[in-house]
Amino acid sequence: MPRRQFAHKAGGGKKARAISGRGEQGAEPIEAASGSKQAAGADSGEASRFAAGLYIVATPIGNLRDITLRALDVLAAADVIACEDTRVTEKLMSRYGLAGQRLAYHEHNAERMRPLLIEKLKAGAVVALVSDAGTPLISDPGFKLVRTAIAEGIAVTTLPGASAALAALVLSGLPSDRFFFQGFLPPKEAARRRVLSEIASLHATLIVYETGPRLAATLADMAELLGNRPAAVARELTKLYEELRRGTLAELAAHYAAAGAPKGEIVIVVGGVDDEATRAAITDEALDAALETALATMSVKDASAAVAEATGRPRREVYQRALALAGRGE
Repeated sequence: MPRRQFAHKAGGGKKARAISGRGEQGAEPIEAASGSKQAAGADSGEASRFAAGLYIVATPIGNLRDITLRALDVLAAADVIACEDTRVTEKLMSRYGLAGQRLAYHEHNAERMRPLLIEKLKAGAVVALVSDAGTPLISDPGFKLVRTAIAEGIAVTTLPGASAALAALVLSGLPSDRFFFQGFLPPKEAARRRVLSEIASLHATLIVYETGPRLAATLADMAELLGNRPAAVARELTKLYEELRRGTLAELAAHYAAAGAPKGEIVIVVGGVDDEATRAAITDEALDAALETALATMSVKDASAAVAEATGRPRREVYQRALALAGRGE
């Protein structure tokens, strides 16, 4: 039987410096039981002790003022802060005058550190999990730690906050009612093109993380494999040199090929196959190129069906064009 969720840590524990003061009225599922709350009339600068468990804490993606008050409270009260990079987290902690034990937890040491963190959690520790920027587990370490904690009956909760993927989506001007988060594409061209082919027919806005050196090549592959869809490239979001460039995939590929690799964190947002702007952006030339590629390995019927699905163009129109191209090649 799983242990009681967020039971108060035995022995009372230390008092933590408050960042946000008294909590709001109503249920407070991530804090300790009512018996451990600060007493009436106590100094509002004393925070209640957080209950034992794993706290997934979102941190700013650039501007340090985007941290939430509740996240600061947890970071101040945590027995251990599991960090993707302790040096990066130190900047945030120093900015708000926070101290506390920090342990590195990343893809290279996770197998060794995970049992240690689980042991601390079982002993009643408050453990905060943070990444270098944004929400942990979203293209960052933590999934296996959360899964193991759940399997062990350890309480897990989240303190939501910044996310580069969502910030880029809402700024892109592309449909946000349905979207697919791909994360980072494979670094090697063949694997990258294979993944792009797999997601080409999704009826959803696509969100992809990419590095500066690979950006132009990825945009060019997208233009070829997805069609010349509307897209946006978001860079350095919430920072001083924030940039949001919108255009078709071909236009964006040409721009970054000429401008060179940009610096900073990059998010690519691409229109889905059934987006009206996507359909308008698929030129006749792009349609023919996609059909010619498909006809090299497929029948007219199969090629036209695949291209219609990938581009959002009407099936009858695509089939007629495929017939014309197939006849021209005979």
